[in-house]
Formats: sequence, structure tokens, C-alpha cells
Amino acid sequence: MASKVLYGRAEVLGYLILIPKSRGKAFPGQYPAVDFQTVCFYSSQPNPSTINQAKYNLICLYPRSDSDSMFKSDERPFLSVIVPAYNEEKRIAKTLNAIYKYLALKTFSWELLIVIDGATDNTIGQVLDFAKDKEGEIRWIDRKENRGKGYTVREGMLAANGSYCLFTDADNSTDISHFDQMELLIRSGKDIVICSRDSKDVAGACQAIPQPFHKRLLGNIGNLIIQFIAVPGIWDTQCGFKLFSREAALKIFPLIQNERWMFDVEVLALARRYDYSIGIVPAYWIDDPRTNVHSLLDYVDSLLQTFKIRWHMMTGLYERLPSVSVNMPTLVDE
Repeated sequence: MASKVLYGRAEVLGYLILIPKSRGKAFPGQYPAVDFQTVCFYSSQPNPSTINQAKYNLICLYPRSDSDSMFKSDERPFLSVIVPAYNEEKRIAKTLNAIYKYLALKTFSWELLIVIDGATDNTIGQVLDFAKDKEGEIRWIDRKENRGKGYTVREGMLAANGSYCLFTDADNSTDISHFDQMELLIRSGKDIVICSRDSKDVAGACQAIPQPFHKRLLGNIGNLIIQFIAVPGIWDTQCGFKLFSREAALKIFPLIQNERWMFDVEVLALARRYDYSIGIVPAYWIDDPRTNVHSLLDYVDSLLQTFKIRWHMMTGLYERLPSVSVNMPTLVDE
């Protein structure tokens, strides 16, 4: 089954296919100018005529406002689950199968979007093997350039269709079943819900298999600095399991400047700045020692990035940046 794009002829720039709806110029590998409406997707074919030929690697539509979207609000999936992945060939299949098993039992509509951050291993092969026999809306972005976790999550959140957008780590340290608690909070009106591994944030938070002592020590010191500089009152800013309403996601993520590990802090600082309500649920968290953050230099750099976020807040950078509403095109099944 193939799906045609409703926006006419495609302009081909290598393997990045751009289908402009209105005037404007887009550049290979970069986001189109925010004033223009553009559908773009990565393709395995040099000149695809259908989304099917593009292997579902659909990226994003940039309308001038959310009301311009051809995607009606009542047709959106209720939940988008975004999984950023870098060199995850040894563990991503287990994570994706756990997420799929959970979602397949739900009565609400959903989509699963995997965003590969310039992996040098066979992560894409594992994703293809996972998706080939599955029903449901499963898409992926196989970007060849490594840009960092912050960039990757931002890309996924802006490509997502859901009324609510959840990102979760590829190592499955926080199981997808935590969404059960989150759903209660978003249905009660919260704009953003995060998981925390720290009982000072919420009762019941637990690290079933904790990090090594030196990581916990550095993390605790770092968090005190983060609270003082950027996000007071939240003890665990870094747990990689966060849920956003569509409105909050489209306000916050286009403004994100940090492309690496400290984007979580920037996201929460912006959420506070724009008065979004934040709920917290306890995490039952299992450490995976194969995490991609290892050295003392990583922690030092993270703190320097936190000071940079504070500087952006103080100088009004975010107010000078354009907001971008992002939606997906209407597809017609053949």
C-alpha cells in the first residue's frame, strides 16, 4: 500500500526530497525557512513518487501556523513515542518490541518514531527488522550525520503527529509502562509530565539498579548547580522519559539551542519561562552501564552548557527566535 503526497512535484536535493507548497528556498540537510510551507522527507530512492518508496522516513511539514495544517486535530494519533538512537544495534530491538507490545494493547491511537543520530553501527538494520512485520504507524529518520541527543529529540518532536509527544531513551532504562501514570496527569490538565528518579521530586521514585557511586555523586552536585542556575525545584532534570502536549512541544522545541545532553535542562527552563504546568511521576529506573555519557569532561561540559542556557535566558535570546508550528501532510492511501 502506497501513500501519495498531495503537494505536487518534488524538488530533489540528493536524497532529501523537498515538496514546496509556496514560495521559498530550502537547503539540503537543514530546516526550511519558517515562513514557508514545505514537506520534506529522506528517501532511499533518488526521485520517489510515493511515501512508500521513501520507506516511511517522513520528516516534517512547516506551515505558517498550526491552523494551516491539513491534518485535522481529531485525526491525529493521541500519542507519538519518539526514540532517539545512536549506535544502539545491541539493545534497540528489545526496547522497540517492548514499546510496540505496550502500545498494541492500548485503545488510543499512536505512532512510533525512531530517530537515528548518525549511527556508525547497524542500528538502522535493527529498526528495519523490527518494523517489517508490524502493524501500526511506525516511522524512522535515518540521519547520517551525528548531531547529538538534543538535536535528535528536537527533530523527532517536530516530526511527530500526536496530540501528545513522549520521548524515551533507546536503552529502556525507564519502561514505557510509566506512561500509565503520565496519562492520568495529562488528562487532568498538565501540559508536561516528566519521570524522576529522585524521591525528593516525588514519592516512590526508585533506581532499581542504580548508577555507580561516582556518577551519582557528580550528578547530585551537578543538579544543585542546575537548580540554582536554571530549573529550581526539580531534582532530576535528566531522566530521558518526558511527555509534552502538542502545544507545549511546538512552543518549546523550535527554540532549543543545545544539541547534546543538556537539552533537558533547556526544555524545562523554557517550560517554566512560558508557564507550562509540569507534573512528575516516579521512575522505576534501571541503569544501563553502556550509556554514551562517561567521562568527567562530559559532566564539566554539561555544567558549562547550563550556564549558557542561563545566559540565553538573561539576554532574551528565546524571545528573539521565531516560533514554529509543525504538522504532517495529509496522505491518501491507494
